[in-house]
Amino acid sequence: MWRFVAGRGAQYLLVLCLTVILNFGLPRMMPGSPMVFLAGEDVGFLTPEQRAQLYALYGLDQPQWRQFVTYVGNLARGQLGYSFQRGRPIGEIVRERLPWTLGLVGTSLVLATFLGVALGAVSAWRRGSALDLGTLGVAMFFESVPSFWLGMIFIAVFAAHLGWFPIFGAGTAGAAFEGWGLVVDRARHLALPLATLTLITVPGMLLIMRYAMLGVLGEQYIATARAKGVPEGRVLRRHAVRNALLPVATVFMLNLGFVVSGATVVETVFSYPGLGRLLYEAVLNRDYPVLQSTFFIITVSVIAANVAADLLYPLIDPRVRRR
Repeated sequence: MWRFVAGRGAQYLLVLCLTVILNFGLPRMMPGSPMVFLAGEDVGFLTPEQRAQLYALYGLDQPQWRQFVTYVGNLARGQLGYSFQRGRPIGEIVRERLPWTLGLVGTSLVLATFLGVALGAVSAWRRGSALDLGTLGVAMFFESVPSFWLGMIFIAVFAAHLGWFPIFGAGTAGAAFEGWGLVVDRARHLALPLATLTLITVPGMLLIMRYAMLGVLGEQYIATARAKGVPEGRVLRRHAVRNALLPVATVFMLNLGFVVSGATVVETVFSYPGLGRLLYEAVLNRDYPVLQSTFFIITVSVIAANVAADLLYPLIDPRVRRR
């Protein structure tokens, strides 16, 4: 057991070190210069001395190795640096954006898991029926639909045409809502991006649950339970579903690691102020510190989710403890 823990810990540490190196190098390999985003449209009027002062202010005049040492040292102290474009500490920006992403992607993941498990279990239980074939057809449709296309369809139909929901943002600009009015306003802005993200996530969970259930339904203990006269509903809930949840739990934990990264495409389509939108804006503006910080946070969250999966899986499946 301890050998397993030490081996996994070494693997995750290696992944983290490689991520730090790539995280530092990749943004600097991008074409273009951050100077235009530091100085604005007047960059062409800056003198060489002013350009040098601007680069020195942000540490871009240092050799790459010195910038890397500074970067690692700041990470060790929990300092993510300052945004070129906004001129603010990145930690403050992340704290502002993170709750929106957690609310959107976390809620979507929970809803998609419950819907996928329920629909997948029923589909497998009624395999070969019209319900099974229809469920698979709808699932495959949403599995193949691009998220940006589905989001734009929702905007065109439910926001622009019907006017049921707002088109963009997380709240009504300039409105001073309080209490339930604020809750309703936030929920109306959340509805379309949440529906988009949930609909494109459900098919994966559904298919995994369905094929896991098909494997479980062929086991001997299912036939034994039926031979004992156990009601079909109880066989489904207590015997089939519980054992088929193991791969779903693994996928849920892996998807949980990507909650922090948010849904970049969906947040961009709906202008939702989460980390995904922040990442998109940082790419456009070549804001190196924001890019580095966002990628680092994503990596840490994925590693943490994998560690949690390694620790929880033996509790879910007792067979793992005996290995």
